[in-house]
Amino acid sequence: MESLLISTGVVALAEIGDKTQLLAFVLAARFRKPVPIIAGILCATLVNHGLAGALGAWITSVVSADVMRWVLGLSFIAMAVWTMIPDKIEEDETQVAGHLGVFGATLVSFFLAEMGDKTQIATVALAAHYGAPLMVIAGTTLGMLVADIPAVFVGNRFAASIPMKLVHSIAAGIFAIMGLLTLFRVEQLF
Repeated sequence: MESLLISTGVVALAEIGDKTQLLAFVLAARFRKPVPIIAGILCATLVNHGLAGALGAWITSVVSADVMRWVLGLSFIAMAVWTMIPDKIEEDETQVAGHLGVFGATLVSFFLAEMGDKTQIATVALAAHYGAPLMVIAGTTLGMLVADIPAVFVGNRFAASIPMKLVHSIAAGIFAIMGLLTLFRVEQLF
């Protein structure tokens, strides 16, 4: 249960202001059909994070525990730094697959935007850290939905009132603490 809760919280915080949240704003403004947009976000995230979780599980099976500790610790610290770098959305990400309808455009756009994104990398690291890929995938997917569903319904007005720097600082702090605890072999908290 811990892996689910931590994965949900960290990804929800990291996703605020992320390019996929910005993509949710843009798609909502462009199509004004929240149900197929949310369904597209859910499906794209499940596939994307499912692949990331599987990669995290595989990594733990081929890398020694001591090497894994260093890789994960440094990965979490790198995620902390990356979380502090603001994202911007590329215009071509909103144009891709326009002829596939609202669901298809959202599915393809979100899947592509999430490739190599910090939440996908976090899913790999969290799945490797906890050794519970299904709970991590459920948590990271839930975290994406927690951050992106309000974006679909509320739009840019809501985004302007969120203290992005504070939210990113909190997410970065959690990643940094997880990295340090992993490096120093403190396994009870995370």
